[in-house]
Amino acid sequence: MVRLGLKRGSVALLSHQEEWDKNAENVILELKQLFGNAAVDIQHVGSTAVHSIYAKPIIDIVIGLHDLNDISPYMQLLEEHGFIFRGEDVAGQMLFVMGDFEKDTRTHHIHAVKWDGTEWKNYINFRDYLNCHPDKAMIYDACKKKLALQFPDDRKSYTEGKQECIECLLEEAYVWRQLQDT
Repeated sequence: MVRLGLKRGSVALLSHQEEWDKNAENVILELKQLFGNAAVDIQHVGSTAVHSIYAKPIIDIVIGLHDLNDISPYMQLLEEHGFIFRGEDVAGQMLFVMGDFEKDTRTHHIHAVKWDGTEWKNYINFRDYLNCHPDKAMIYDACKKKLALQFPDDRKSYTEGKQECIECLLEEAYVWRQLQDT
């Protein structure tokens, strides 16, 4: 049995599970059916999409839209299908969550962003760079494991603690992507 979901605010890391990819594919398919052509692209991102590292058992999915306002007509439909709107968690992106809300557990974070904008590129470049560079993925993995031990019940501090490592790897990922695209 694959463990999916984590109590809100807590931190626990698991080794990569193939079922995470299958689960993400199913949710992406559902989102594509709900959005039709309104979504330019929908992809599995975050640590559960990097096969060589440990991750919180919460699936991250990013929805790329031409304009963030394109999501407005779908808000009610998303909620009816279990995608609960949590606001603009970071400037330029809207967060939806799935999970067992009675147990205060989250299984999925769905990020709606402008397709090909900074947030979109950050998600895609980071995932692709870590999957193509296992040595860099291990740097991120070590950072996450250290912080998870330090902050098992404080996800905010865990997340803030990763920022410097993420920013450094993102800079490398942008250079790598530019070389790939030339």
